[in-house]
Amino acid sequence: MSHSTALGDSVMPDEPRNTFTRTLGTGSIVFMVVAAAAPLTVVGGTVPLVFSMSESVGVPSYYLLAALVLAIFAVGFTAMSRFVKNAGAFYSYIQAGLGKIAGVGAATLALFSYFVLLIAVYAYCGAAVTNALEHYFAWTTPWWLWTLLIVAIVAFLGYRNIELSSKVLGFLLLAEVAVILILNIAVIARGGEAGLVSEPFNPAVAVSGNAGIGLMFAFFGFIGFEATAVFRNETKDPDRTIPKATYIAVISIGVFYAFSSWAIAAGSGVSNIIADSTADPEGLVVTLATSYVGAILGDIIQVLLVTSLFACVLSFHNVVTRYQYSLGSQGVLPRRLGVVHGVHNSPSFSSLFLSVVSAIAMIIVAVIGLDPVVQIYAWLSGAATLGLMILMALTSIAVISYFARHSTGMSAVRTLVAPAVAFLGLAAVTTLVLSNFPLLVGSTTAAFVMAAIVFLSFFVGVGLALRLRHSVPDTYRGLDDAIVTVPAVS
Repeated sequence: MSHSTALGDSVMPDEPRNTFTRTLGTGSIVFMVVAAAAPLTVVGGTVPLVFSMSESVGVPSYYLLAALVLAIFAVGFTAMSRFVKNAGAFYSYIQAGLGKIAGVGAATLALFSYFVLLIAVYAYCGAAVTNALEHYFAWTTPWWLWTLLIVAIVAFLGYRNIELSSKVLGFLLLAEVAVILILNIAVIARGGEAGLVSEPFNPAVAVSGNAGIGLMFAFFGFIGFEATAVFRNETKDPDRTIPKATYIAVISIGVFYAFSSWAIAAGSGVSNIIADSTADPEGLVVTLATSYVGAILGDIIQVLLVTSLFACVLSFHNVVTRYQYSLGSQGVLPRRLGVVHGVHNSPSFSSLFLSVVSAIAMIIVAVIGLDPVVQIYAWLSGAATLGLMILMALTSIAVISYFARHSTGMSAVRTLVAPAVAFLGLAAVTTLVLSNFPLLVGSTTAAFVMAAIVFLSFFVGVGLALRLRHSVPDTYRGLDDAIVTVPAVS
């Protein structure tokens, strides 16, 4: 059978192996995207770290500011979703606005960023299982053993209909959000350590510390929210669902992080939170849960930290498989990756390929002897953060460029002002990430190597696009057809 190079709405209905049955609604997409953000992992692990490293009690302000910048970014992002009928999200928008060469460069950068983030969280998840077993049962087991088991479970779920993954993620997400809300309510009910003060929301307090580090980690907590557009080919009504899911994800994540970080500060006491977070960043939230609610909630949080990381890897696995599917459908990657399973309604071969590559990657880093958290997670999550921040900044430029060349009837606020403001904010944060990159990944040497690889991944795509243009011109010309922009409205 010949395979169309088009995606989503552009695929002919008589070629079912290249199209999805649209089954996802707003709720399913929001569950997958928010699960990718791993809210319990952020609140339980990252928030105390932000208090410690920023040396400021204004952490809730960092999360609100990050949510504001990303909500402004979402204005142009969702405006483009009406005109770009492709599941590639960032790279599709960049291609539509900045051309095919930049688009393929963005595609390889996005694929690299999400893949290394997936590997980072796989390693962290295996380490979390090992730590939990040692804590509860005094079992000493290698982290990589559990990571490979998790890869196998994700492979099983990823091969099948995404509705199954959505249900699993929905259940896990509700559980992890519930336990944090219970802790938050308990802190409020008991008045905190020294009263419920508003100081953490004071902007003057936020800028008094290392605001750059605080903002950097705050943005890291939102990574994955843009994946709403990655699932457009499986969405019932993408033109309505994608914008709605994007705004819900950004706002809900931002409010949850700000509220929870304020409750943690109140629970520990604003005069104590920095010292307490520095002394025990990994155990602070569990200690507060035990103190304010009881030991059982502390134990539940420790268990759900593992499931939160599992939900995160499952979400990112689904995102990477959709990127591979999109690129395979266009002929940039092997076309086999762009085939949909006739029974499971999923890019099953893409999922299987990713699972095999993930297992090989985990075996390699385990044989090398890298630490799963200090090295694998720190280095790779830092690289992914840098890559995705660059992609968002490029997307903002692409939105401005696209609407400058197409008359669509949309307001200048959506097509120019909001993307321009978002670009300035994202460029500033990207600069902060680069300036603090050694801190994020753990060492100056690692920072230089990982940053170089991030930028190299973009130029690999540029080289691939140039090769396609020279060697496979039909495929290169077809890249624009795969994006399928809606005709301009005069």
